[in-house]
Amino acid sequence: MVDFAEAREKMVNNQVRTVDVTGHGLLSAMLSVPREHFVPEDKKLLAYIDEELSYAPTGPAYRYLMPAGPLAKLVQLCELTGDEFVLVIGAGSGYSCAVLSMLSSSVVAVEEDAGLLETCENNLSELGYDNVAVVSGPLEAGWPTQAPYDVILIDGAVDFVPDAILSQLQVGGRLVAVEGTGNSAVSRLYVNDDGVVSGRDVANCAVQPLPGFKKKEEFVF
Repeated sequence: MVDFAEAREKMVNNQVRTVDVTGHGLLSAMLSVPREHFVPEDKKLLAYIDEELSYAPTGPAYRYLMPAGPLAKLVQLCELTGDEFVLVIGAGSGYSCAVLSMLSSSVVAVEEDAGLLETCENNLSELGYDNVAVVSGPLEAGWPTQAPYDVILIDGAVDFVPDAILSQLQVGGRLVAVEGTGNSAVSRLYVNDDGVVSGRDVANCAVQPLPGFKKKEEFVF
């Protein structure tokens, strides 16, 4: 029988603290959110391993729960103070939404896969994360209906961040994403500085991709 509370503590100590994640609020959130509740039933015993876990392929491709270390580093980049209005792109089963809900005022989470959207809504409702609104739409469009946002987190790797999403940042807002593929991918922080959005590379970060963010192939002579 797995002691999930003990597994959660080991995850934080061995996977999160060791990658220079130091924020007390973030560490407390990851100690609190039951990660095993956000994976398929047949993978609950694997919920705290230091690897991505695939969900059932309910669409054209697999989707993944990000390992705890990379997710924690991305959330730390968001520099949440507790008052922010947050957009999560790629809600998945809801794990990152639950963590962010404990560190912000409210969260909008967009998901395009109908099966995952239902799972996400059920998971968050069952566990009482009632400051998260899950909405259905194409991931690459973000959710302009309730923009602007103080923080936007893209939960998965992308080839690029569309201008349509960058335009949803509040002045002074931050967007955190992983751009690129495989071991060459990097985490990037975008900031809206008085209406001008600029980004910078932060660190290498290899995570699984989100669908819909592929660059179109260009014709080369």
